[in-house]
Amino acid sequence: MAFLGPVIAGVGSVLSGAFSFFSGSTILAGALKIGLGLAAQYAIGELFKPDVPAQVSHLETQYGQDLPRSVVLGTRGLAGHHIYRNAYGKGGRTVQDLYVLSHFRIFGVPRVRYEGKWYSLGGAVDAERGQRIQGIEPEIWVKVYQGDLAQAADPGLIARANPAGRWTVAHRLAGVAYAVVTQQLDREKLPNAWQAFFEVTGVAYDWRQDSSAGGSGAQRWTDPTTWGQSSNPIVLQYNLERGFWLGDQLIVGKGISTDRLPIGKWTLAANICDEVVGTGARYKAAYIATAGQGITHAGNMAPLQAACAASWYEGPDGEYPIAGASQAIVATITDDDLVDGEDKNFSRYRTRSELVNTIAGTYASPDAFYDGVPLATRTDAPAFAADRERLATSIPYDAVTDPKVGDRLNDIALRASRYQGNGEICLRHKFLGLKVGQWFQWQSEDEAGGFTKTFQIVRRRLGPIGPNSCRLVYVTIQEVGEGIFDPTAYQTNPPDATGPGAPDYQSELVNFNITAIKNTASTGSARAGIRASWNPIEDQTITEIRIEYGPVNAVGDIPASTVPAPPALKNQTIHDLYQGVMSNSLWAVRYILRSQPARAFFPSPWKYVKTLQATLGDDDVYLPGMVEEVNRNTANLLPPLQEDIRTLIERAEKSAQQSLDQDAGQFLNKVSQVTQLKSAYETVTAEYKSVVFAATGPNSAIVQRLDTYEARFADMASATALNLVKVQVDQQAGQITAQGTLISGVQATVGGISAQGLFRTYVTATEAGAEATVGLAASATANGSTRSAAILLSARSDGKTMAGLVADLIYFTDGAGSKLFPVAIENGTLRANFANLGTVTAAILQSPNGLHIYNVANGTQEWWRA
Repeated sequence: MAFLGPVIAGVGSVLSGAFSFFSGSTILAGALKIGLGLAAQYAIGELFKPDVPAQVSHLETQYGQDLPRSVVLGTRGLAGHHIYRNAYGKGGRTVQDLYVLSHFRIFGVPRVRYEGKWYSLGGAVDAERGQRIQGIEPEIWVKVYQGDLAQAADPGLIARANPAGRWTVAHRLAGVAYAVVTQQLDREKLPNAWQAFFEVTGVAYDWRQDSSAGGSGAQRWTDPTTWGQSSNPIVLQYNLERGFWLGDQLIVGKGISTDRLPIGKWTLAANICDEVVGTGARYKAAYIATAGQGITHAGNMAPLQAACAASWYEGPDGEYPIAGASQAIVATITDDDLVDGEDKNFSRYRTRSELVNTIAGTYASPDAFYDGVPLATRTDAPAFAADRERLATSIPYDAVTDPKVGDRLNDIALRASRYQGNGEICLRHKFLGLKVGQWFQWQSEDEAGGFTKTFQIVRRRLGPIGPNSCRLVYVTIQEVGEGIFDPTAYQTNPPDATGPGAPDYQSELVNFNITAIKNTASTGSARAGIRASWNPIEDQTITEIRIEYGPVNAVGDIPASTVPAPPALKNQTIHDLYQGVMSNSLWAVRYILRSQPARAFFPSPWKYVKTLQATLGDDDVYLPGMVEEVNRNTANLLPPLQEDIRTLIERAEKSAQQSLDQDAGQFLNKVSQVTQLKSAYETVTAEYKSVVFAATGPNSAIVQRLDTYEARFADMASATALNLVKVQVDQQAGQITAQGTLISGVQATVGGISAQGLFRTYVTATEAGAEATVGLAASATANGSTRSAAILLSARSDGKTMAGLVADLIYFTDGAGSKLFPVAIENGTLRANFANLGTVTAAILQSPNGLHIYNVANGTQEWWRA
């Protein structure tokens, strides 16, 4: 409950002595991170410092670099981060502006602000400019990119770039939601560029709308394109707990494993928020979550917890919120249930600093373009009379955009401060079943006159086994009651929440079939193949399909030898097999599934197909896709070996500095050491520098050493060398990743001419697989042209290994003997003077002088006399 908001270390000792610390002789069985009432917290506001940027910071246009990453939750107004402006046309009167809206996918932009009013986007969609702002005279167009990982660069920015090349196809802003504003400046209608302001609706994953997670609907955690709009504060907190990811990069959030998020508890809290009270949902929220230097996950969660009067449980049962609503009473105790001889630390009253009789607040009003607007001030008249003075506080609800919700939360906070009983008591072992967060009733007949009150369990610990050989139950309690919340006949929190049943995992492909196919090239050359197909996979835990196949003599036979095909990905429904397939012959095919988390699968039964008749042409020596695969591997591995040594040094230094500047939540212990030697004579310098750093945290460890050597003669000549070693281990979203990089290189430059040699090794391993690449390159540059020769090695645990040689001329020689007969490859032709071969597959054999041609494919011979 928001009146029981997140507690901050040390506040308990300042405000109250009721809550005790735990000794090593007890077992902590869970704790609710709560304070003494939201109203009390803000009454002593100096103790609660904000650790996230204020939401009002998003109401002004942001500029510059290194700004915090942000994700829009619900619907909020923002001015955006302006990163690009371009002017073109006559007099530069057509202006293009680009504003980043969110660093994660959004649902859309419902409205924009122009001259103090909301306007919608509409009309015919212009392929280059998007949609025009409706109902205004000036010509302003807005094109919204939702933030797809595969989104292409904006063609309008590319085509209109002034000068050409300022914006290219490489500027995709993959995974970033942004808006391109195109406006026509006019002396009367629009003399200056529009000061943009957008209302943005984000997306969130709601497990209740995911049929694969026990809900009902098409949403899937692994596919953000299926996510929808949500203003449910519990759903938004769940997304922050799991984290917003772009690929394997955590953008905003905690990145916690679902094992720590009991879905039954989360579903219960989310349903409470959606319950209709009056004319709308009980609780709604919208917020812009951020991540960056000094910003904490708790800082992002707190406003959303306050927006639904939620407590936060963290203990052996996981992490989950308890939404603010009346609960069922699960037990009744009397004074006889308290253990004699154990301390009872109980008070019927709060301290005066915790009492509030007048409360105000603010919410982010859409009508005021999401600026803070005051809520109605509320006063508890009987409490004011009893206190004999005004005890007032104001609560800013940063994540509330509905004044009805804000008023409801203020009422809860005001009433909660009058439920004053609190303390720690010791109960007999028959109450071992009590859980943190539950409500119970205490019927007391003590010397002060007795009482019957309802309490919530804030903390619970088990005492040591004592003389009576049983564990006692110590509970820290806070008085609560149904009068705190809006009256409702709905039982919002039954004693034991029941989660969804076990999911139905997929164990085989649906409609798996194989057919004979033939790939025909433009030259007429044909190659036989087999196509495997199946229905789309609905089980999101399936990661790949491994297929094997081989020739047989008859249906029912098992292949004597098989060919393993490259694994098919879970989003595929077709996989073509060509490697080793012979035409006009019988083949058997089967598959086996793989999943993450791993579970047992069995190979499918063999299926049989007879391949088609196909004849290879004279020049067809490559399997379908082989050339593309070689070119793709070269394109991935060669560019890193051609990078300038100076660029590598600058990147390594920046990476080290960023790691040292990371949020303390990732690295709690950081050490570094710098060694430097430098000699200079006028404009001649010689320098050696070594930078070593190591850092560790709860889920990360990193070590890097960078040694650089440079000799320079003014700006005329330089020789530079580096040795870089970097190893890192991280755990995010329950997955552990280990990485290592080793780079060694040297470069010599005189004027515009340079030579460089570089060796690079990169390895990475996760629980799902591993990859290693090794490259060695020599490069020479003159007159702006670079020539390179390289050796490229790569290996994947789930794919094939590859070795490549990249050069104008590739040769092999033993370095001994006459050295007259090297094996050489040039312009795609292999040359060798001698060969001792076993089986040869060839289309044409001919003599060097062309007088004898044997067409193996057609079975013909041709002879000519000289």
